[in-house]
Amino acid sequence: MRRFIGWTTLVLLFDQISKFFIQQKMKLNESLPIIKGVFHITYIENPRTAFGLFKYQIIFFIIAVLVSIFLVIFIYKKIVPKDSYLFIPLVLISGGAIGNFIDRLRMGGMVIDFLDFRIWPIFNFADTAIVCGMLILLIHFLFHSKEEDKEEDKEEDK
Repeated sequence: MRRFIGWTTLVLLFDQISKFFIQQKMKLNESLPIIKGVFHITYIENPRTAFGLFKYQIIFFIIAVLVSIFLVIFIYKKIVPKDSYLFIPLVLISGGAIGNFIDRLRMGGMVIDFLDFRIWPIFNFADTAIVCGMLILLIHFLFHSKEEDKEEDKEEDK
């Protein structure tokens, strides 16, 4: 569990330090082109979740994050084998969820977003961690069969 908390804290710190830096160095709605027309750093304060849903629903966010963190810890402790790579997506999801949760508590329901690829809504590193974690889990559950799990369990028992 210590390893899980340590890596989750690292993801969380990366997210929070990046947001702090953006907030300190840029003005709200300022945009700096990194690759003009493709990738910009654009500082916004976003009251919505992914895909623009649930504007200012702070109670919903609090409940959703607490439930998701509880589920991730439960899955990590009870379901995921000790040396499984599934540790990685759970850390990413937890760190990202906690990062955005801290923003919402600190900023009255909003999060700091700044990664702007111009073709979809602006996001942050916490969003990236959550999406990457979910994609790894999705790929695992789509392509990792129950038979492989049973074989791994048999090998661990030897």
